[in-house]
Amino acid sequence: MNRPDSDQPDQGANQDDAVWLDLVARLESDTVAIRPDSPAPGEHVPTGPVAAAPEPPAQPTFRDFDPLGLAGTPPAEMSAAERQARPGNGADVPGEGPKDYDVDDDGEEFVPEEPPSLAGTDPLTMLAWLGAVGGPVALLLSAMFWRSAPLLAIVGIVAVFVLATVYLIMKLPQEKNGDDDGARV
Repeated sequence: MNRPDSDQPDQGANQDDAVWLDLVARLESDTVAIRPDSPAPGEHVPTGPVAAAPEPPAQPTFRDFDPLGLAGTPPAEMSAAERQARPGNGADVPGEGPKDYDVDDDGEEFVPEEPPSLAGTDPLTMLAWLGAVGGPVALLLSAMFWRSAPLLAIVGIVAVFVLATVYLIMKLPQEKNGDDDGARV
């Protein structure tokens, strides 16, 4: 069998280490390779008396990195005196903004109508609402405080909930009024 010699180091590992060290050195270097004034990777940089001393890179600002063009010149703002002297700033001219208008208010305050009394409600409907709302609440409370509740009690609570919900659904109106759009004035 061909087995690599345990005394010889793995050549692939040496290449991986060299690539890793090169990557770390490029990341830790002071020059940024993606700047237009820096040489591209692999490009020969002249050395010796012909080469000028490189200038230290300036600290990057937000304006240097602006892919969306947001750091353009800021809009010139008018001074307060210029805004006051601007033509059309009188009181008789309507405003410019969305909230610069007079509200047509007749001075009446909204008073909601009184809700109907529960005393005149159908007793069977009231019991159905108590079963539909009280059933899940009773199940939750029995699960929290009455862990040893008999199965018959749990089934009874579920049955009351189902019957009350079915009764309330059956009481819903069957036909829709075609003239009613649902808005109430």
